[in-house]
Amino acid sequence: MLTDKPRQGYWCECWTEDIGDASHPTLHGSFDAYSAPQADRWVAVALRTITPALDPDACDEAWAWLYEGRIATRQALLRAEPCTVTVTHVGTRITWTIRPVLFLPLAHRQGIELPPCAYDFKPQQPD
Repeated sequence: MLTDKPRQGYWCECWTEDIGDASHPTLHGSFDAYSAPQADRWVAVALRTITPALDPDACDEAWAWLYEGRIATRQALLRAEPCTVTVTHVGTRITWTIRPVLFLPLAHRQGIELPPCAYDFKPQQPD
């Protein structure tokens, strides 16, 4: 839905990190959700998708969140509190973050086309 007013929502990200390495976490995906159910559903779908490939401990962590932790996550999101969901598979930590945000409309946006200024942005490389 296009609007010219700011809109409340949730910014969701999925990060992985090699816990035996000093390197920075790697961003694998992000999602803009406009409701708490939509935000926690994004994490739930990802977890259900990867559980067959997880080691038994990580699989248990995933299903524990899906069965019990998801309720607490949803309640926290409805209180506008940020949330994280983490599972550790072998030596990799997978973390989903969900943060309440205020989405601002883009200036001069025409339909699905981005404004020219969007292409001027260059993401900063981590140190």
